Amino acid sequence: MTDRVAVPPAGWDADALDRLGQAIGFGEGRSRYIGGWVRDTLARVAPGDLDIGTQLLPQEVKERADAAGLTVWSSPSGLAHGTVGVVVGGKPVEVTTLRRDVSTDGRRATVAFTEDWRDDAARRDFTINALSADPVSGAVFDYFGGREDLAAGVVRFIGDPLQRIAEDHLRILRFFRFHARFGRGAPEAAAYDACAARANDLMALSRERIADELLKLLGCTQPSGAFDAMLARGILKPVLPEIDQGGLARLAAMIGAEESAGVAGDTMRRLIALLPQHAATAEVIAARLKLSNAQRKRIATALTAPAAPPQELAYRIGVEGAVDRLLLDGDPSSAAAIAAWSPPRLPISGGALVARGLGAGPIVARALKLLEEQWVAEGFPPQPRVDQLADEVAARLRDQ
Repeated sequence: MTDRVAVPPAGWDADALDRLGQAIGFGEGRSRYIGGWVRDTLARVAPGDLDIGTQLLPQEVKERADAAGLTVWSSPSGLAHGTVGVVVGGKPVEVTTLRRDVSTDGRRATVAFTEDWRDDAARRDFTINALSADPVSGAVFDYFGGREDLAAGVVRFIGDPLQRIAEDHLRILRFFRFHARFGRGAPEAAAYDACAARANDLMALSRERIADELLKLLGCTQPSGAFDAMLARGILKPVLPEIDQGGLARLAAMIGAEESAGVAGDTMRRLIALLPQHAATAEVIAARLKLSNAQRKRIATALTAPAAPPQELAYRIGVEGAVDRLLLDGDPSSAAAIAAWSPPRLPISGGALVARGLGAGPIVARALKLLEEQWVAEGFPPQPRVDQLADEVAARLRDQ
């Protein structure tokens, strides 16, 4: 694997990056690109955020970026942890002072600042995440064999896996997410054994962090293998005992249905497939994971949707809900058609019914409801047929 990356990063404002670089010492070796951008660039996958590590203290970063005329944001907690946000060409970049861990408790770490690049890399979780790159030459710095692991499709903890998980329990789920994204074949044995041995540590995490990590995993192109590996060793059992092989089979089917329908993979839709298909049980899990009200409503809608033709279904529960339900039912062709469909609005008002001889009040609402039901049942016919239906409904109600 190459020992250099192309700089400046494609898709970023080179002039704005140069202004930042001059301010925080790119040419002096004081600052480097770190972490995910370096890893993704080497792996030839679309990079995400651009992060920078620096030997400068956070207040100095802030002052230098301000002096360079760049927009800076920071919070007291961010500064305390060494991170300053800078807007570069309209995009956010986080500049973080190098750190070493002083103490950890499995959920958070107390850190101290350092100027040692290796110390900072050593506190990261996996070898492939500990890479950094010189922003001028593109030279890659790799202290723990991350390039070789990336090339081999191996996700490996830095140091003792049991200790690294003890430092941050979320690393169990992160291991499987990164294996789903970059791993090939079976999970690395020492890491897999450590995740199984420390699975109960997941119970100490906030359910919001667990949910966030699971949704990130579900957003991977092919997450099924990672879930299969977790189920095989009971790793999810302490926090999600309801997930089983049936859910894994539905997840795999959902991913295949999304591909057949030509719709983008959706993390919530995949979660719905993974969950037990009983609305009450799914709601218990959603509440445990502290999902948002909108997410919980989406789960309930998909699992309780009535049987109906695709367009009627989309009209009643919304296009998103209909696509969820149709893909769960293994009907990708209908889902593809519905995804591009905009439900119409009933093209008549209460005033048009009053003009047909109905008195204002509850009878008009009843007439609109009857008219809408017939209009939907007939497949949303155009205005001439709506006018006929309105005449029929008005006449029927006038005669009662």
